[in-house]
Parts: sequence; C-alpha cells; structure tokens
Amino acid sequence: MDSQQIHFSVLLQESVDALNIQPNGIYIDGTFGRGGHSRAILQQLGEGGRLIAIDQDPQAIEYAKQTIDDARFEIQYGSFENIKSYCESRGLVGKINGLLLDLGVSSPQLDEAERGFSFMREGPLDMRMNPNEGLSAKDWLKSVDEKTLKLVLQNYGEERFSGRLAREIKAASDRDELHTTTDLAELVKRVSPKTEKNKHPATRTFQAIRIAVNRELDVLKNVLESAIEVLAPEGRLAVISFHSLEDRIAKVFIRDQSRIKDLFPDSPIQIEVVEPVMKKVGKPIFPSKEECQQNPRSRSSVLRIAEKL
Repeated sequence: MDSQQIHFSVLLQESVDALNIQPNGIYIDGTFGRGGHSRAILQQLGEGGRLIAIDQDPQAIEYAKQTIDDARFEIQYGSFENIKSYCESRGLVGKINGLLLDLGVSSPQLDEAERGFSFMREGPLDMRMNPNEGLSAKDWLKSVDEKTLKLVLQNYGEERFSGRLAREIKAASDRDELHTTTDLAELVKRVSPKTEKNKHPATRTFQAIRIAVNRELDVLKNVLESAIEVLAPEGRLAVISFHSLEDRIAKVFIRDQSRIKDLFPDSPIQIEVVEPVMKKVGKPIFPSKEECQQNPRSRSSVLRIAEKL
C-alpha cells in the first residue's frame, strides 16, 4: 500500500480541538504532510472559514492539489519559518484564529527511501525536507569540520559518543565513503562502543544530522516568535513535537510569553514591566495507548497549547 494512503496524523482530534475552531475563522496548518489535520479542520469550518496549509515538501504540495478541492483551502509552498510574510502578503497579520505546528518528519518522508531520512531503508544520504533547497546530508558532512559535527551530535542528538563518532564520520566523508543511509548507519553501528536496548545505534546520529541540515530548531524558534504577531486576540497556538529538544523550545516559549517581564530586574525601583502576550492552555497532551498501538511513531509526541491575549 502507498505510504500516502496509510499515513497517520498524530494527536489528530486533540490538536484540532486545541485550536478551538470558530466556523468563520482563519486557520493555518503549518505542516500539511498528507493532510490529515487539514481535512479535520475543514470539517469544522463553515462557509466563511478559511484554511491555509504550508509545506516545504514538493510531494506534499502536489498531493494537496490532487486531493483537496475546497474553496476554503489553499496550499502554500515553503517553510513555516516564513509564516509572517505569507500572512503579510494576504493582509492577515493579527487575524489568524489558530496555528497548528506538527513538527518533525512525516511518515511518507520516512517511508520513502529516496528521501534519505531513515537508517532502516537504503537511499541517498539526503535528509532535506525540501529537496530543492540547501545541502544534502552528504554534502553537509563534507562541508563541516569535525568540531562542529561533534557539537551537532552532542547537542542535537544527545549522543554520548559524539567525539568518537564525529572523528570517524568526518574521516569517512573526507574519503568519499558516505553515499547512502546504509553507509552512515553501518559506520555508526561499527564505531559505537555500546548500544541501547531496542534502539538502533544510529538513531541519535540521524536525528542530529537531520536537525542540522534542515535548521529545525532555529526554524521553530523563528516561527514561534512570528506566531505572536500573526495570531488574532484569543487565537490559539498548538505545537506537536516529537523529541525533547523541540518540546523544550515550545515549553519555554509558552512559559516565557505567559509571564510578566521586568525589563530591568536589577533596578531598585520598577522601571518598566511588559505584560504577558499569551497564556498557557491546559497541560501537555500525550497520545492515548490506543493511538500508540495503531501508530508507534506517535509514542514520543506531545502537544502544547497557548492562546494569545
């Protein structure tokens, strides 16, 4: 069966409920993927509602055009990092009633070997969410030095053996020995002194390199800052993350934007205070046991919600 047909949308009902959809509101699905969240949002919109979906994967854009024929829907090709400019071009800054961000890699991207995301399937060492922009993982490895690679593995993959792996990966890249996902996965497996139970030794390395190649954490920080500007008062922000680095950024952002800020905390008198611009809505939401059984990839997901004041 085609991977596009068996795609599961993570925390589907929970994330759509989080948007508190108004029938005539304007909503953005920051990562269309294969459209599960978008279709669920459209089901709750009235005739005056509007949904803008964004994706940087050309295959997702084509899939959206082929499968959703709805006057209330439009698809935007590009990164959700540019959400403010998309809203500016449509005169929608400050008018968005809900923004959903489903982070990470979609199931079709993982399942298609030619995208080079998975160590479980042999394919070119690519890992780009937008295959038309930036460096592939193979070229990125050639461009960085060993010190930078060590920091990437350490910070983005939380890899215990970052120094050893960086040295061996960089040497193999310089010898032009890394062309496929299997090349990299086998090297990591061979070099790693210890392995975690039920976890492939290349898991952390692939995550770290993918995050670096796609600038995922910087992109997330930028879109969260833009969310404050594009959302309407009482507009909702819903963020689904899949690993602790993403979730920490979302958690800290929501926390910081929900607090009163003293711009001069060391001053003996209160000079200027900035009121909070958002409020946290509820507690983090995790997938049900049933969802995890149906879709094991949802197990690490968490949904956080905030509302603009």
